[in-house]
Order: sequence, then structure tokens, then C-alpha cells
Amino acid sequence: MAEGSDTTLTAEQTAVEHAPNGVVASLRSFAAEHGGAKAVIEYVGKRGARIVLVGSDGAWGDQFTDDTGVARQACATAGVPVENAWERELMDQMRPSNDLWRSMARRTLAR
Repeated sequence: MAEGSDTTLTAEQTAVEHAPNGVVASLRSFAAEHGGAKAVIEYVGKRGARIVLVGSDGAWGDQFTDDTGVARQACATAGVPVENAWERELMDQMRPSNDLWRSMARRTLAR
């Protein structure tokens, strides 16, 4: 291949291509709506990875990706810092809404 060829991909470029634009846009939107956000990435087996977002105002939400590498890349692209684990301070910041509690109860009852 010719030096400087634009068809040569590095590992970093490949990872960026696999971060879904919809997920990145959702992460950015959530962070903007809630005064910033932090993320925790959870491995969920065959389903892939779950990005749990905690906004500065205590609101939280989640997104799913194919794997943890894609989730980390999506967070990096969106400018959302990733926490390594569920720290007490982060959990104390979360304020689930009543609608979320009802939603979780329906999911449990539906199983």
C-alpha cells in the first residue's frame, strides 16, 4: 500500500466507526438536558453493554450497545466521563422518578 494511503485504518478509527451515531447523539442530548452526566458501563452478556447515565440533577437513563468497547467509544465521542464502578456518591446522586418506579414494576411483573 502506498505511504499515506487513506484506505489504511487504525484500531482507533475502526472503533470510532462502530460507535452508533444515534447512541452518541442520545448521550450528548441527555448530558445537555441534565447539566452534564457521568456514565457507568455494565456488561450484559449476549445483549452487549448497558450505558447507565446519571445527570448532574439526579435524573438517569440508559442506552445499549453491542459491546463494552463500543460503549466506551460512544461515551468518549459524546464527551461523557465513564466511572469505573458504582461509587456511593454517584448512587446517592440518582433520583428515580415515580414513572420510572412504575415502569420497573411493570417489567418485573411481566416476567
